[in-house]
Order: sequence, then structure tokens, then C-alpha cells
Amino acid sequence: MAARINYSIQNSLWLLNPLHSKATTHFRNRLKFRQNLFSLSKGAVFCSYATNTDKSGTEPADPFVLTTPLYYVNAPPHMGSAYTTIAADAIARFQRLLGKKVIFITGTDEHGEKIAAAAADGGSSPGEHCDVVSQAYKTLWKDLDIAYDKFIRTTEQKHEAIVKEFYSSVLANGDIYKADYEGLYCVNCEEYKDEKELLENQCCPIHLKPCVARKEDNYFFALSKYQKLLEDTLTENPDFVQPSFRLNEVQGWIKSGLRDFSISRASVDWGIPVPNDNKQTIYVWFDALLGYISALSEDRDQPSLRTAVSSGWPASLHLIGKDILRFHAVYWPAMLMSAGIGLPKKVFGHGFLTKDGMKMGKSLGNTLEPNELVHNFGSDAVRYFFLKEVEFGNDGDYSEDRFIKIVNAHLANTIGNLLNRTLALLKKNCQSTLVVDSAVAAEGTAFKDTVEKLVETAQGHYENLSLSSACEAVLEIGNTGNSYMDEHAPWSCFKQGGAASEAAAKDLVIILEAMRIIAIALSPVTPNLCWRIYEQLGYSNEQFGNAAWSDTKWGGLKGGQVMAQPKPVFGRIELKTGTEDGGEPAAAKQVAKKKEKKAKAQAMAEA
Repeated sequence: MAARINYSIQNSLWLLNPLHSKATTHFRNRLKFRQNLFSLSKGAVFCSYATNTDKSGTEPADPFVLTTPLYYVNAPPHMGSAYTTIAADAIARFQRLLGKKVIFITGTDEHGEKIAAAAADGGSSPGEHCDVVSQAYKTLWKDLDIAYDKFIRTTEQKHEAIVKEFYSSVLANGDIYKADYEGLYCVNCEEYKDEKELLENQCCPIHLKPCVARKEDNYFFALSKYQKLLEDTLTENPDFVQPSFRLNEVQGWIKSGLRDFSISRASVDWGIPVPNDNKQTIYVWFDALLGYISALSEDRDQPSLRTAVSSGWPASLHLIGKDILRFHAVYWPAMLMSAGIGLPKKVFGHGFLTKDGMKMGKSLGNTLEPNELVHNFGSDAVRYFFLKEVEFGNDGDYSEDRFIKIVNAHLANTIGNLLNRTLALLKKNCQSTLVVDSAVAAEGTAFKDTVEKLVETAQGHYENLSLSSACEAVLEIGNTGNSYMDEHAPWSCFKQGGAASEAAAKDLVIILEAMRIIAIALSPVTPNLCWRIYEQLGYSNEQFGNAAWSDTKWGGLKGGQVMAQPKPVFGRIELKTGTEDGGEPAAAKQVAKKKEKKAKAQAMAEA
């Protein structure tokens, strides 16, 4: 939705700001791209996503637009990038379960001097280098079961067209000017640093490398002009930056005084040319950040800023690492304000990952390679560990020993073994057939109420991005199920026959209904494992794909349903000791201990 509005910049931005939802809703309902409705002397003001009224006269809900950072392709993907994307995928899957239209955006940032240098070091052109590394991201995302909707590359033509249009819009608003600048520059951050924020020997606090003195004649964005507007935005909408302690950081940066920042480079050829000066290329933040909008542009459309904005903007959630919080919570909102585009609804900055309590780095030789983890342990184990064991928003630590213990205890034992032994008992005593509806089986028991409360708790945690707590709530359903089994001992009741046997058959239905609910409630985190559980319960892949969060309501399993033959849905992970060829330590491998599991299940069934 777009229009020209005869207001001051401040009043225009007030209307576009998501803080003022009632005004924005009224505004949206009245504007349908009537270009000459109002006029604004310094360029167009773009409203947010325009929904079309359907035949029933009701408006569909706005899409849930979720983004990861566009990852820099100077090097292959690392665990930090994987962590952000795993979390984003879990959030996107949960929102889809709620029935929302989700647009999950990820992609690669492919311009800049580090890209050109990395390509030269590898003996390839920048374009060839970007193709290889961008594909590496896509391959890893496939291996990690990342179900993204849009993958944008900043070397795409539609992106360049939208970047140039955005630049021109900000220029027309009087917020871009040319000036000399001299200061201390961090090559890795690709930004100038204030001396007061540097460590000893003028080292960058993030990359721990000395900044270099640099003087350039560049174009600058008038960030300082938007200081008051940014302060007011954060004051009126404290949920804009999450977690809350990150908001305090952002407010501190703004209150200390904002400086205009460089948005072009004269010394970098590998980039998008500045529209009014081919001797300069557009710098990273006026390029990469626009990928969140250009990704919304359909390939079949003539790329334009207005079309892209009307296809889903504003973003519901920007998910980022804390190291790029300043650019997303300060620079980006100000840039959008200048262009007259609505702000994203939320920016969430998560913490860093460490390994064995130490910061990871190639120089320390302790990097954590996501491809190795997935190859050795599988996607479900990797996804579960990092989402369950790292409190989302804080820093988190990985150790192989802890990884194996957690995954084995939670996925193989609590969930996998509970399903396997229940199905084994059902096969032996009930011919794998449910004797009664799960709603009837649970009458008069507190178990159903406990599970329903845990499902409600898990939903609240998912909605609040408390992914670890959501996992904990779902895991507790499994713990409760195991306790119920141990307390009721159906294997013993079946031997007694009569009423005891009938009660035991109902108990199995109760446990399997809990497993059905777990398969839906944990599917945002471990989609493959949950599909295998659903399959064991006799459902098709299509039925699993069509499952909704509302299906976590108790009562899904019906009497007469036939369960699949029991088999382990998640094998225990064993760490092999010793060495393999070449004397290298053997990798940890996931081993399904079929014989042991079969014997264990049989022993329980016969107990």
C-alpha cells in the first residue's frame, strides 16, 4: 500500500509506525495505491502490506514474515549461522501450525571487499565464489531440514533494482550527502569504530583485531537526524527489541549520540554502483538490509520497492546475532523512516555459542562445523540440542559429552523408548489395535488434564520465543507418560486378565495419545523425529503435513485404529573410542541398538 501524504515527516512516520496500531489499521483500510491522493514534497511514503478483501468481505490476516540475517559469503557457513537459522525455522514451523501464512526469508550477502579478497585468495572471480558459498548454505539448510520460503541473494538483479530505488528515495528526502571521513576502521565489521569502544591497541571488541586508520570520500546517511524519533519509538514500544536486556543496550547507544554513517565505498568495485556516482559502490548496510524487502518481490514481477513492500512488509520478526544488533535496531529503522516505509515489528538478538566454555575461532582450532554435526548425529539431534539447551537470547555452550547425554536422555529414552515399549505391549496384547477412543480412555484420570496444561504452557513459550522452555514443556509430557506407565504397570495387568487387562489396554491408548500430541508439539524443533512418531501411530505423511496446533487437543486417536509395527524412532548415540585410519579419533556416530532395544522391549512386554 502506498500513497503520497501531505504531512510533516514526523507525522507521516507516526502513521507508519507499528506502535500506533489503531491509526495504522485505519490508515491501511483507506489507502489502496491512490497515487495522487496526497502529495509529499520529498518523495513517496510507502505503507505496509496491503491485504485484499476476500469474497466474504473479511480481510485475511497479515502474513508472519520472519527473517534470518543474510549471511556473508566470505567463508562457508558456520555453527552460529546454523543456530540462527534452526531457531528461525522452529518459529516458522510453529506459526504454520497456528494456521498463519508464513514467509520465512533467509539468504546471502554477497558484496564487499572481503568477498572480493576471499575470491582472489581462492583463485576465482567474486561471482563464482558467491555461487559456491551460497549453494553451500542451501545444502546445509536442506540437511538441517530448514523449510524457508524465500532465499535472496544480493547479487540478484531484482535486489539491485530495489536497492537503487531505496537509495534514491532516501536521497530525495535529503538524508544522503557526500563528505570526507577519517577514522579507525574494522575490516571484519566493515564499519568505522569510536575509539572509546575499542580495546587495548585499538582492537575491535568483537573480532579482537586492530582497527586500521582510513580516510575516504564517501556518501553518508544522516542517522543523527533520526535520534529523537528512534528514542521515542523505543520508549513507546519496548518490545521492539528483544530480549529486554538488549533493548537497554540499544537505548544506551542512541542516548550516547548518533553519528551519521558511511553508505558507500570508493575503493570497492564488487558492489552495487551508487545511482548518481558510478565511481562508488553502495556499502553493506544500504545493500544487505534491503534483502529483507527485495526477497518479497516475486521473480515474475517488475522489481520495484512499492511492489515488494506490498507483498508482505513489515517483517514480523528479524532474528539476528547480537553482534549485528546496532545495525538492525538503530541503522535499519532510521533508514526505513527516511524512505517512509513501516518498521519491522520486532528485532530479536540472540547470544553467541561457545565450545567447551571457550569462544570458538579458527586460530584456537576449536571451531564447530555444522556439516560434521549433522553428518555424525542427524538433524533432529542438532536442532534439539541447540534449541533445548541454549536459553534463547543468551550465550550457550556446546560440548560433545553433554550433547550426547542430553540427546540420548531426552529423544532416545524419554520419548523414543516410551513409544517403542508401548507399541510393543499393544502388539502383543491387542494386535496393535486401539480398543477405545482416547477421549474415553482418559475419563476419570488426571493424566489428560496434565498433558493439556503442558501443551498450553508449550504454546505460550513458543509464542514468546522461549524455545528452550517450549521443549521442556513438551519433554515433560514424555516424563509424565513414563511415570504413568511405571505406576500402572500394564504389562503386569495384562497377565491378570479380566478388568485389569481391559484397564491396561486403555492405559496404552492414553500413552499413545500423549505421543501423538508430542509429535505435533515438538515438530517445530524435531520435524523428522516427529514424523516418524506419527508414522508409528498409523498416520500418513500427508496427514502429518496437514497437522495443526489445534490437533494437540486431546482425543485424536480413535478406537479401532491400527498402529504400525514397533521400531525405534531414534537410536541412541554412542561415542566410539579408539582411532580409525590415519590415527585420527573416530567420530561420534548415531547407532540404533536394535538388538538391545528389541530385547528390552520384549522383556518389558513379558514382565
